[in-house]
Amino acid sequence: MRALSAWSDLHALAVIGWRVLDRFHLGSRFAISPHGLGIAVGYLCGSLIFMKEGPKRGVSEEQVSSLVLWGLVGSIIGARVGYVLSHLNEYNSVLGVLEIYKGGISLVGGIVGWVVAAIPIVRRGKFSGLDAFDAAAMPLAVGIVIGRVGDLIIGDHLGKPTSFFLGFQYWGGNLAGYACSPTVKECVAPLNGGQQQVITHTGATLFGPDGTILAHGPGVNQTALYDFLLTMGLVLLLVWMMRAPRSRGILTCTFVIWYAGARLLTDFLRVERRFLGLTGSQWACLAAVALCVGLLVWLRRRGEPAGGEGGAGEGGDAGVAAESASEGTGPPSPEAPASDPA
Repeated sequence: MRALSAWSDLHALAVIGWRVLDRFHLGSRFAISPHGLGIAVGYLCGSLIFMKEGPKRGVSEEQVSSLVLWGLVGSIIGARVGYVLSHLNEYNSVLGVLEIYKGGISLVGGIVGWVVAAIPIVRRGKFSGLDAFDAAAMPLAVGIVIGRVGDLIIGDHLGKPTSFFLGFQYWGGNLAGYACSPTVKECVAPLNGGQQQVITHTGATLFGPDGTILAHGPGVNQTALYDFLLTMGLVLLLVWMMRAPRSRGILTCTFVIWYAGARLLTDFLRVERRFLGLTGSQWACLAAVALCVGLLVWLRRRGEPAGGEGGAGEGGDAGVAAESASEGTGPPSPEAPASDPA
């Protein structure tokens, strides 16, 4: 009996939990969603870092400001469009599609929307789009990490039942996308295909359309937590890579391949609608990875020079040399050691 009791205790420790908070209440009439607040703070912090990184790569502060402003508009539209396209069966009118204040956005769609909004600004400003995207790679990763904190507070993006040690155990509150009963600490969510998931303070169960148990565990996969940890690793990698000049497009493709690859894996743990076996975000990530692989091959054949501080890009030594020549101070000393592009 002691052995069984010890095993039960270990099983209970196999997951982590907290009480979710769907709103920060300020007084009796005003409330803020931690999810929306996390996105806003994440975008602001990422933008401030981008304002410093852009000029290092030949993108002026004015151009960065335009990218931040119109990128925000594009990301909001893209985030909503991406979600709606993945959940078309949930909308019966145009009004429902426009009700973004009720929730329903896609991070991957938001990133795509930002890039689409940036293209005309790059073309009009006649600066290197790859320099702009390289400068935005690390700030974007930082913004995602901060934004995921809001997801964790409200208990969003919960996946299938699991006994994984980073799984989430429900301790109370209103889970995003679930109908919760505070008295019995039970939350129920209808899923696509007639499935249903029930989460309580003791465990989680995924039921099939006919009521059969498809999966059970002491908790559920908290994919927002996985995304938080994986993207934190991406931030550290990009910060390390930025210590030396890199060829144009390397930071951009590092971000895309790492983040898209991580989403491809973690989305298999989600309980979302699928198209030919994959979620809408997974299909978008596959396309992004393929695009970056093709871009890397093209840049390799072209022999793209390094950009950034100390590199040969518009914001590197070439830009400094041009500026010095225009001021009549002459080029840098030829004896000065040159930085090797990575």
